[in-house]
Amino acid sequence: MAIESVAYARAGLIGNPSDGYHGKTISFIIRNFSAKVSFYDHHEVEIVPSVRDRSAYPTVRELVRDVSDYGYYGAIRIVKATIKKFVEYCDANGHAIPDRHFSARYRTSIPRHVGLAGSSALVTATLRCLMDFYEISIPKEHQPGVILSVETDELGIAAGLQDRVIQVYEGCVFMDFDRDYMEETGHGRYEELNPSLLPELFIAYRTRLAEGSEVFHNNIRQRWNDGDQQVIDAMSEFGSLAQQARDAIVDGRGAEIAPLMDQNFDLRRTLLQLSDANIDLVERARSVGASAKFAGSGGAIVGVYEGEKMFRNLQKAFKGTQTNVIRPEIAPG
Repeated sequence: MAIESVAYARAGLIGNPSDGYHGKTISFIIRNFSAKVSFYDHHEVEIVPSVRDRSAYPTVRELVRDVSDYGYYGAIRIVKATIKKFVEYCDANGHAIPDRHFSARYRTSIPRHVGLAGSSALVTATLRCLMDFYEISIPKEHQPGVILSVETDELGIAAGLQDRVIQVYEGCVFMDFDRDYMEETGHGRYEELNPSLLPELFIAYRTRLAEGSEVFHNNIRQRWNDGDQQVIDAMSEFGSLAQQARDAIVDGRGAEIAPLMDQNFDLRRTLLQLSDANIDLVERARSVGASAKFAGSGGAIVGVYEGEKMFRNLQKAFKGTQTNVIRPEIAPG
């Protein structure tokens, strides 16, 4: 018996990074990139290493390149942590796990360390395989919380619910993480939006730019915990921009979110010193008339463009910068 599950990359359209601070966001799935996990019946539980977990190299310089690209720990730790949290969830909620074992294999095409949620996609795909393999259902609205706990509790990665919500629900989703509502229900308010109402969107991501989300979020989290009024006010404003964008999209005024996205980035820029490489991504896009903001923690941007001519100009603006420019596939083909 074989089971395969897929989870996709995502982009934060607007509102991020307020998802971890009781704010509001809108995100959408990028079907151009995915993480896939396969389970096969086996006599024991085995996780087969992928290319990101190899330990043999033709030269020492290839080892250095691999460590620079993927770090020291690869992706096996992500799959292990997901299995552990799944078992703990089942134990806590009275789900008996059948006496079955599997061999797990995984692969991903999601660009690494450019803020497109590659780690949470692998967690999401693994959790889906576990639910299918053991025929145990976790309510959809609670799955993002389980996925988040894998990264925050087990792996020590600072993160919010946004990535996990959109990777569970897919499509395009408006999320309201109101504190009182979350304390009462254990999850946020999630409203699925029609992707056809979105304006023309592009994604641009650097192929050699790495800045993990923990680099950005740890700094902001500490300032939030310390009661930094600038951070508190900014999170409220991020949420307001997301609400305005949601209302415009639902009313059929999707093109009007472009200036709101620009405001989102400009506000983020006031919170901390961003790298020149990340700022350059946004400024190149804006130089041809497009809007632009970070898709996540840095390394990739999302924006609105108008017409084929502007899209070609975007491609020209990034030529020679080791940057790929794509149109995101949001809805199933």
